Amino acid sequence: MNGRRLLFLLPLLTLALMAGFFAWSLMAGRDPSAIGSALVGKPAPKLELPALREGDKPLGDALLRSGQPTIVNFFASWCTPCLAEHPLFMRLKERDGATVIGVAWKNKPEEARAWLARLGDPYRFAGADLQGRAGLDWGLSGVPETYLVDGSGIVRHHFRGPITEKDVTATILPFLKGGPGGGKP
Repeated sequence: MNGRRLLFLLPLLTLALMAGFFAWSLMAGRDPSAIGSALVGKPAPKLELPALREGDKPLGDALLRSGQPTIVNFFASWCTPCLAEHPLFMRLKERDGATVIGVAWKNKPEEARAWLARLGDPYRFAGADLQGRAGLDWGLSGVPETYLVDGSGIVRHHFRGPITEKDVTATILPFLKGGPGGGKP
């Protein structure tokens, strides 16, 4: 009888152990956005994409090696966190004169253009990555993701998820002004 009782308790014990492990995993304070990018400190992947805006030239790799710091932002019109960070990119463009390259990731170009027309367009250059191939090259896990690329084309910082005011003041503005990993090639 004791052996049969143990057989009945074994699934419950297994379930309890699994529940404990999952609870620990959720409560351990791990931040998925803290996962770094293998690109930091390395040359930026190619950025050869068709233009998002009609009449613009396609994105070319030379944009990332212009001698000036560049912000590359992967976004989509269907992305709620992209909406949250959008005013910060508008301010970076208008007030701080930042060169921001936008990549509409897996987004219909007409929808991305309508979204930018409605909210304002912070991108000096914008491309369409309809199939998501450039996103794969850049190691994207989703949108939004933002990369700071120095003037010689080296990725200096990566933000997974929406940028915040703290990111702008602590990292992005010093980078643009030639601070640590900034625009001086």
